[in-house]
Amino acid sequence: MRLPVLLCFGLLSLAPLTCLASPADALALPEQDVAAIAREVNGEMAMQTLEGIVQQHRERGSRGFHTSAEWVASRARSFGLTDVEILQFPADGTIFYGTQRSRRAWDADAGELVEVSDGKQAPIASYAAVPMVLAEDSESADVTALLVDVGAGNTEADYAGKDVKGKLVLVSASPGEVQDLAIGKFGAVGILSYQQNQPNGWSGDNIEQIRWGHLDSFSAHPTFAFMLSMKQANALKARLSAGEAIRLHASVKAGQHASPYEVVTATIPGADPRLKEQEIAFTCHLDHPKPGANDNASGCSTILEVGRTLQTLIAQRALARPARTIRFIWGPEVEGTVVLLNARKDFARRIRAVVHMDMVGGGPRTQAVFHVTRGPASLPSFIHDVAWGFAQWVNVQSYDFAATGKAQFPMLAPSGGKEPLRAEDSPFALGSDHEVYQDSSYAIPAIYLNDWPDRYIHTTLDTAANIDPTKLGRVAFIGAATGVALANDPRIGTPAATPAPMRAPGPAASGDGKRVFRRNPEPRGPLSVFGYDWFDDHAKRLALPRPKLLDFEGPHGGGGDYAYEVLNFADGTRDAQQITNDVSAEFGPVPLALVIEYLQALERVGVVEQIR
Repeated sequence: MRLPVLLCFGLLSLAPLTCLASPADALALPEQDVAAIAREVNGEMAMQTLEGIVQQHRERGSRGFHTSAEWVASRARSFGLTDVEILQFPADGTIFYGTQRSRRAWDADAGELVEVSDGKQAPIASYAAVPMVLAEDSESADVTALLVDVGAGNTEADYAGKDVKGKLVLVSASPGEVQDLAIGKFGAVGILSYQQNQPNGWSGDNIEQIRWGHLDSFSAHPTFAFMLSMKQANALKARLSAGEAIRLHASVKAGQHASPYEVVTATIPGADPRLKEQEIAFTCHLDHPKPGANDNASGCSTILEVGRTLQTLIAQRALARPARTIRFIWGPEVEGTVVLLNARKDFARRIRAVVHMDMVGGGPRTQAVFHVTRGPASLPSFIHDVAWGFAQWVNVQSYDFAATGKAQFPMLAPSGGKEPLRAEDSPFALGSDHEVYQDSSYAIPAIYLNDWPDRYIHTTLDTAANIDPTKLGRVAFIGAATGVALANDPRIGTPAATPAPMRAPGPAASGDGKRVFRRNPEPRGPLSVFGYDWFDDHAKRLALPRPKLLDFEGPHGGGGDYAYEVLNFADGTRDAQQITNDVSAEFGPVPLALVIEYLQALERVGVVEQIR
């Protein structure tokens, strides 16, 4: 249940506070602390960090990731943060960290795609110029072959009547969805993909942007793939349809190799001897192909600005050192978090709440909407209301300035915009590291600050030019104020109430509906992580049919949402009918039979046990 939050403004004024809600609870920090943080946050400083990060092609375990990690660590040290280190965890493709099968690092040195039809030398794609043209996990190759258009390329029907053996295939699907069919079954030698961006209102508007592509890290059929723009693909498709033979030469020097996951971490130590071993964590993901400005150099630069702001104010004695330790974590998305919490169980024990930032700086051209996203119904917490209270305050301050030119704390960056923030209070959604912390393995409540939609996500147009420094500063304020408030809050770490009021009415439980399931202690982590799906892998080994819940679409969530929460609710106290009611209240009605089928599949793969 959402707690009422009072929104007050008029800080440092002799006039009474103006309040926008009741009951009479003010923001979760003293006025002088709110004012000090609002004055100190600096979107330009965050932008400087971002501009350093986006210079690197920072795939997991790569040279570019290491360079970015060193850049962030050096900035953290220069800002006075303590315990700054780059943790390393072995990754060789066989080691497991909970539900995460470690993925070997991937680096690329070169990648060139050239048309050589009729003796011509017409360049099509160059990794040196645009690193995103080479799909992640591509392997070295040097081939010359004809090109064949196979449509989407992810079903056998796409290859009917087409001879692709020894040829390159042009596909609209993700390279990872194609490789086992195209390479493994039908004998193609490489892939050209024009996979488009996530569907949104601006899909198809820019036919020259190129999307980030992935191959399957664990496929038995390693290959290479180049990513093309829709404009390039349309031209090639038209020529092929006209019967023209197109011969291409692809040269790639790249591949996976054993290299550790790296996670940068730093702290602001707590002041209370009884509480300083407890931590409030700020998290982001540092990995992404170049440039990856909003996703997610923006989150990583902003949590560092939170650290700089708080450390500066503490050193100036303008802000008291918080009771609990505040920790900052920069690692690979999702997989790095699963690795960290499994390899360093002390982190999982100490972290009591998380402020996660993934895409927080999108300017007007991105069409981004900024969200303060709540946690799942399975893990209710007051911390989201704390963050939302500060976001509402920024909404008022920024709107007042945009509308009247006057506001006490507009938090403007000289090179940034003047638009109001217009933050949204949003329900739980999957999609980043916050889902790891809030998984029932850890049950750490997390606030998720994020932009969605973003018309340039995962494309070559996600550049620093589309980031708004004013927004970075405002989000840094929301994060910093929330972090300090939580670091001093006596409620942190207390057990959450059972969210019984969330339950939707359901039919009387049948015998099957009375079954009670409890999650096992291991493996720890979400079952579908980045680049590896623990459930799918283990279900295939047992030849289990795919549970229908995974493909179910409800009014407010898809199969992944339902599956995540069904497992979270399997706590040994709820029966299957109660779990069905709970997830139905959260995402929309779902049949009991689908929930039971999924729970039974989880039991078969050893994730849950049935209490008999």
